[in-house]
Amino acid sequence: MTKQGATLYEVAEHAGVSIATVSRVARGVDQVAPETRRKVLDAIQELNYRASHLGRALVNRRNDTLGIVTPGLSGPYFADVLQSFAEETLAARMSLLLLGTHLLGEADEQVLGLADRGDGLAIMGGTIQPELLHRLTSLGLPLVLVSQARIEGIPTVRVDNITKTKALVHHLIADHGHRDLAFAGWIHGNPDATERWQAFVEAHREAGLEPPAEPLHAPFSTNSGAEIWAQLAARDRLPDALVCGNDEMAIGVIDTLKARGVHVPEDIAVTGWDDIAMARVVSSPLTTVRQPTRELGRSAARMLLDSINGQSSTIDELVLPCELVIRESCGCPAAARDAYTEGHDGLPAATARTVHRKETHDDE
Repeated sequence: MTKQGATLYEVAEHAGVSIATVSRVARGVDQVAPETRRKVLDAIQELNYRASHLGRALVNRRNDTLGIVTPGLSGPYFADVLQSFAEETLAARMSLLLLGTHLLGEADEQVLGLADRGDGLAIMGGTIQPELLHRLTSLGLPLVLVSQARIEGIPTVRVDNITKTKALVHHLIADHGHRDLAFAGWIHGNPDATERWQAFVEAHREAGLEPPAEPLHAPFSTNSGAEIWAQLAARDRLPDALVCGNDEMAIGVIDTLKARGVHVPEDIAVTGWDDIAMARVVSSPLTTVRQPTRELGRSAARMLLDSINGQSSTIDELVLPCELVIRESCGCPAAARDAYTEGHDGLPAATARTVHRKETHDDE
């Protein structure tokens, strides 16, 4: 049976190290040899050690601090999510701690250190493994998952990546007659991008078309334009349309294509996702999917604050709707923008969906 309330000394003895080493690993500070660190983490988990790590915040006092763990910090998407999360945090008279894991090969120690200083954590997709999530929940730390698949017992807020990705692909196929479509984006370790790729594939099959075997792999930034062009140029011919995993990629691709004399949308249609401010003013105004990034951050903070304050909620998952935005980069004339409304894609207008705990009822 798992031992409850193990002391620092018991963990040190179990791992065969000093108490100072245990303290350093538990607090996520200083350098510890990987093998030693793993032994200590295993002992902490096996003995359910809480006396120092998390215990101060979860048992004896409040830190009046929220933490958020993100896979990156740059770009309009993260700026919007983090700003709205911070606004809700500050409105609750709490401080915010931020950890970006994009340059860290092993972020467990840093996440544990952040947890030690916060009353709860928002965890964005593509950051930490489920094993660490379960360890944090077993210690009683309030968590909210953001932009990733639901895990039983942990509240989640995300956007509906499926419905409007399908609507976008159906528009390119049905309204423009495109048959050869490519998808650009690095999907590994990115839950949102993975869902968009899956919806791209499903939309092809629903239209009776064979989808590409894999996406064009490139980072989600404007700098990826050259990488995507190199993959396109290696083909026998350009695809009819390129569906990019976010707007930054699409803008980078459009600039790269323009520099090489390739015209958008005459030679190739290009679409994005997010509807960032630049999407409206790029040389070929971008057809894209608008996602509610600010509402994503606000909802995550509110759900986390409710959990910390003991306000019980029946909601396990909140799924926010997105909107298809038609501009010229897909080949539609500017006059078509206002005429293109929800329902034109043959799919129902989306509304926010919630998944309730089983002890209440299920709205889905």
